[in-house]
Amino acid sequence: MASTATTTITIATPNNNNNNNNNNPTHPPLLTRTTPVPRRLSVHAVDLSTAQSYNTPPATPPLTLLEKQRVQAAAAAATAAAANATVKAINDPLAWCTARARIPTPDGSEYFLHIYENKMDKKEHLAFVFGDAIRSQSLDKVQPNETEADRMKRGAYTGRLQNTVSLDDQQQAQWETVSSGPDKVPLVRIHSECFTGEIGHSARCDCGEQLDEAIRLMKADGAGVVVYLRQEGRGIGLGEKLKAYNLQDLGYDTVMANLLLNHGADERTYEVAQGILQDLGLEKIRLLTNNPDKIEQIEKESSIAVVERVPMMPKSWEAIQLGVEADFEVKEGAVENKIVKGKELDKYLKVKVERMRHLIPIPTSL
Repeated sequence: MASTATTTITIATPNNNNNNNNNNPTHPPLLTRTTPVPRRLSVHAVDLSTAQSYNTPPATPPLTLLEKQRVQAAAAAATAAAANATVKAINDPLAWCTARARIPTPDGSEYFLHIYENKMDKKEHLAFVFGDAIRSQSLDKVQPNETEADRMKRGAYTGRLQNTVSLDDQQQAQWETVSSGPDKVPLVRIHSECFTGEIGHSARCDCGEQLDEAIRLMKADGAGVVVYLRQEGRGIGLGEKLKAYNLQDLGYDTVMANLLLNHGADERTYEVAQGILQDLGLEKIRLLTNNPDKIEQIEKESSIAVVERVPMMPKSWEAIQLGVEADFEVKEGAVENKIVKGKELDKYLKVKVERMRHLIPIPTSL
């Protein structure tokens, strides 16, 4: 219980003069009042063994058995959530294959074209898969109430379909064992759609040349994947891309043209590409790219590791470095061996190096 002590408080009125207040009749004398002020008991007045400190908070009490169990349960739940996230990526994927078919090419080789749907957008993204060892997990997964004919129609078979064998032979071929993956780390190209460069014979970019070179290398390697993303014009769409071309004709570079149209310099995303690579069981890849941002985005928050970056040197610049520019031959077309050159291409490539971090050595003559 608190005691009460008597404290004397002296109150003085303001005085602008240096004279003593008692000698100045214009100011009232000092007032003295006695006011009770409560205070706590001194710790020295009580038994120290029972005294409480008023400055130090009480120590945190130890956890009870029930609280320990709750903490352990929370830690176990966090571990289980991480494991479930991995399982969900398999059972509830971001991207899944709805169909595939064999595509023969003019030189006698072939690949399997895969169509993917996804949770990010309503577009059909593609995967060009070279070699039989790379398989889509979502495509091979047995669907409810499907027949053998259903599986064949959507491409969930192994080997090759033949129109001269019996139904029994087809079923046997469908379930033959395939290897779990390619013998070596496969080449991968993450390629964004470019109608003007791939189909329109445009020399403003080297996109068609890069796509054809990637396919050539995968044919020679015997395995590989081109993930073809439907994000035209670095993500702004074909219509906006044509507007950007008009601004480039006025003198703006490819980055500034996008910015003047209220777009980012590069609006592409790679989550769908991650989902496609995971569906194909590719955890280690050799990535065909000059773009370090693409490597960073593919590895971000995923189990995919880029173990090697394979450069894609523009053919015209390569010819300059090799000293064979005079013999350089431009080849148009969208099938294969597309090669482009020109001042507009050179300007475009230099901007990619100087403003977008692309890893291409610029020829000293440019």
